Amino acid sequence: MKTKMKILAMTALSLATLAAGSAAAQEKKTLAIVVKGLDNPFFEQINLGCKKWMSENADSEYECLYTGPASSADEAGEVQIVDDLLTRGVAAIAISPSNAPAMANRVRSIAPSVPVMTVDADFLEADRDLRKTYLGTDNYLMGVKMAEQASMLKPDGGTVCLQLGNVAADNINARAQGFRDTIAGEMKVDRLTGQGGWSEIDGCPVFTNDQADLANQQMSDVFTANPDLDAFILIGGWAQFAPQAYAQVTDQVMDKLKSKELIIIAGDTLPPQTKAFREGRSHAQVGQRPFEMGYKAPDVMIQLINGEMVDDPLFTGLDVCNLEDPGFCADN
Repeated sequence: MKTKMKILAMTALSLATLAAGSAAAQEKKTLAIVVKGLDNPFFEQINLGCKKWMSENADSEYECLYTGPASSADEAGEVQIVDDLLTRGVAAIAISPSNAPAMANRVRSIAPSVPVMTVDADFLEADRDLRKTYLGTDNYLMGVKMAEQASMLKPDGGTVCLQLGNVAADNINARAQGFRDTIAGEMKVDRLTGQGGWSEIDGCPVFTNDQADLANQQMSDVFTANPDLDAFILIGGWAQFAPQAYAQVTDQVMDKLKSKELIIIAGDTLPPQTKAFREGRSHAQVGQRPFEMGYKAPDVMIQLINGEMVDDPLFTGLDVCNLEDPGFCADN
């Protein structure tokens, strides 16, 4: 009888412990990271950073939630997710806005009482009062680095096509501005029309809306329509995120790539991209550090919650790979 009572007591204690643990888990406060789209492998690296933070902070009162619309083209979906999270109640939120003005308008109308920061992509300058800090790449500098690589490969300049993402993406537009300004040797250049020997061709820039299939189709169309093109600049890595399609597109111009008659410079250094670089399908890659963004964002949000001073912006650095110094791309 005593043994049975002891078992029952232990069972009750176990159930109580489990219930307490479950309640504690449910009480964790959410640090939300909202990205442009779950279909982009770049953002999966942010997710992995978020997961690593979770594994190293299992006893924290906070949890890192990674989310976003299924498609990077779903700007309205991303805005709605942010709306839902802020309405439901989160401790803090880090947003990578696909459409910066639209996202800023919604955040301004909600006027959340919790800290808001941006990650990977920022709000437009006029809306930066809405967020406490930006964590991610110095996107203007990324464009500068791309221009430096183009100038080294083609010191006399040439014809160029820039491939951008979303028309209203502040981070992508900043890279394009950095590229143009550096090539031209002056600030706020709208379009290259001979400055530094470089001219943007008719029909460019092209906008991928963050879609890899569209990015590859655009590349193919540009190559076909402009057989004398000197440079194609992937301001983001979209086309390379679909390795098979990218290989088929670059197969069309491999002789030109090998001779450097045509050069390709691309953003990001994810594994499919570094593989493409090693295969001679690009001449330089300027990589961001998305894993670091996802790993650092929760700690930054906690600092903001605690009212601590946080630098603005918080840059995560760049990795440059080229034919002279493959660096990061040689082993990844």
